[in-house]
Amino acid sequence: MSTLLYALGRRAYRGRLVVIGVWVLVLAGLAAGAVTLGSGTSEEFRIPGTASQEALDTLGDRFPELAGGQAQVVAVASDVTTPEMKKAVRSSLAAVSQVDGVTAVIDPYNEQVKGAISQDRQVALGTVQVESNWRDDSDALRDAIEKAAEPITAAGGQVEFGGEVFAVSLPSVTPTEGIGVVVALIVLIVTFGSILAAGLPLITALVGVGATMAAIWLFTPVLDISSTVPLLALMIGLAVGIDYALLIVSRHRDQLRDGLDPEESAARAVAKAGSAVVFAGLTVIIALVGLAVARIPFLTVMGVAAAGAVLVAVLIALTLLPALLGFLGSRLTPKPVEGKERHRFAHAWLSTVIRIPVVTILLVVVAVGALAVPAKDLRLALNDNGTAASDTTQRKAFDLVATHFGPGANAPLLVTADLPAGSDPQKLLAQLAQELGGLKGVAGVSSAAVNADGDLAVVALVPTGSASSQVTSDLVKEIRSADADLRQKYGVDVGVTGQTAIAIDISDRLSDALLPFGIAVVGLSLVLLGAVFRSIAVPIKAALGYLLSVGASFGAVTAVFEWGWLGDLLGVQREGPVISFMPIILMGVLFGLAMDYEVFLVARIREEFVHNGGDARKALRVGYAAGSRVVTAAALIMVSVFTAFVPEGDANIKPIALALAVGVFVDAFIVRMILVPAVLALLGNAAWWIPGWLDRLLPRLDVEGEGLEKKLEHQKEEEPAPVL
Repeated sequence: MSTLLYALGRRAYRGRLVVIGVWVLVLAGLAAGAVTLGSGTSEEFRIPGTASQEALDTLGDRFPELAGGQAQVVAVASDVTTPEMKKAVRSSLAAVSQVDGVTAVIDPYNEQVKGAISQDRQVALGTVQVESNWRDDSDALRDAIEKAAEPITAAGGQVEFGGEVFAVSLPSVTPTEGIGVVVALIVLIVTFGSILAAGLPLITALVGVGATMAAIWLFTPVLDISSTVPLLALMIGLAVGIDYALLIVSRHRDQLRDGLDPEESAARAVAKAGSAVVFAGLTVIIALVGLAVARIPFLTVMGVAAAGAVLVAVLIALTLLPALLGFLGSRLTPKPVEGKERHRFAHAWLSTVIRIPVVTILLVVVAVGALAVPAKDLRLALNDNGTAASDTTQRKAFDLVATHFGPGANAPLLVTADLPAGSDPQKLLAQLAQELGGLKGVAGVSSAAVNADGDLAVVALVPTGSASSQVTSDLVKEIRSADADLRQKYGVDVGVTGQTAIAIDISDRLSDALLPFGIAVVGLSLVLLGAVFRSIAVPIKAALGYLLSVGASFGAVTAVFEWGWLGDLLGVQREGPVISFMPIILMGVLFGLAMDYEVFLVARIREEFVHNGGDARKALRVGYAAGSRVVTAAALIMVSVFTAFVPEGDANIKPIALALAVGVFVDAFIVRMILVPAVLALLGNAAWWIPGWLDRLLPRLDVEGEGLEKKLEHQKEEEPAPVL
């Protein structure tokens, strides 16, 4: 691989005008396609194969009036039962019923509707049902509903809007995220001691992010892409784009300092550091695409989009970056510095870490293990309006409903029942409503209806617990498990759906996928690292270090989002369960990044071990000094980029960003900078032992550039001697 990359780097350096021209055309084409063909993101989550999705599809076919989204009109007054307020609320709901896309409105004052007027008579809850395609023009729908409810405020009351229809809060990039880029630039300037060199990783990363965002937008007409997808791709693409370029530029400048010709140096930097970039990028891509194991379409799209951002970052690092190096030539040559002086801190740190390696290893395991302790309380759920900003109407509506009607009023369940032919639909409906209303965990039945054909009944239940509570989850399972009894008793087949049931099914599917995904990730790391480093101990050490980093990340997220530590500082709107797809995304992304740092650091150590005749201690000292500076800078950049997405971040992105920031910090500065050298020092030459049969079985990836070195030496030997 290094030989191929060597040729690629040299060609990109020589043909820099062509390479840059191609990238300009690619960017222009993607941008034009995104502008002309892009149709916007979609917030519709379909989970094929789940019981809730099957029940929802049944509603769509046979009771379409109830298959769409739901909105809440929450009227607040000192007494909502006065004639004036009653008239204003009913007038508003009558106007809402005339809005295009609204299929049904439940009048809270109707005697057949139970529990829509709070016991203190301060809140009236109107429920609005909308068509299933309401997302096609959601902004217009929300505006029309809000305008229709103006009589309530005109009568002196307060009105807030909630439910699924008003839950859409599109994430966007804020100025806060720019802080991460500024910090990255500062780290690059300090690392390189040159503004010119520092600008290269930022330029290439921004080009990669721009291409990725345009490509994602280009696919919106044919794929349901959540608004969270481009933000996640932006965060990951920016971080890895800077890091990959940093690795190559750092290697290039070291070689220029040693007197290598700029063109030769660029080719070798792409060959050697580029090999590490390809391997590191490949691991991230495989891990992200592996999110498909959960069999959740929106999560698969999220993983593929983020993997695409990584792929673009790798391609740019291998082509556009050496082309830019060609324009700068020898101007990137750093000032000469004595080797000992340049690596003085790294040598001092290494000496401390490996002085008593066993003690160092124990301290790291205990310290990181302590960080992981809160993870035992980690709970998962999909976000609802309770995580919205406190000044938004959906959050105010959510809090009002929870306070005056109980938490379950924000988490309704729809129970569908196939009615047998020849039965009395209304009689069966009443019996079902009574039976279901008596179940443990049910606060009440809010409504019940039969479709026009009289063959499908729908009972809306209000659980006693919130959408993310165990009580509600147990209730959904109990209703489904009672299907056989209800069939025998009433001749009906029941299903449970609605946003709450869908969220529970998503969380359950993700929880079930975590263990096989974790096993696959760890197994993959063992195989890949074994192939790269020709070792048994190094892959095992890397996998265990990765698990420590994951545990610390889970612990930090739990402490902040469930225990409330630093919640105000980090802009946490409500303590409670974490977004359900956080763990699997964290495991995938952090696996790739952890392997990045393992390769960046250990590849240099392995390279020295191969080239110095097998002296493990010298290889550790020289390789650690050369690789630690790059890993430190890369990790600081990663942490700063991820942290910048936490304070003002979208509720879906915030816990993921925090988990990645903590995970990268622990993995780079504790696991790779402390644990790895301690383990290698303890094992000595045994760290690089591999059985002969396994060595022959594993493919040779040549990340260290051993094959390239032999080829270059052979070419040098064949060169004719100069004529004197």
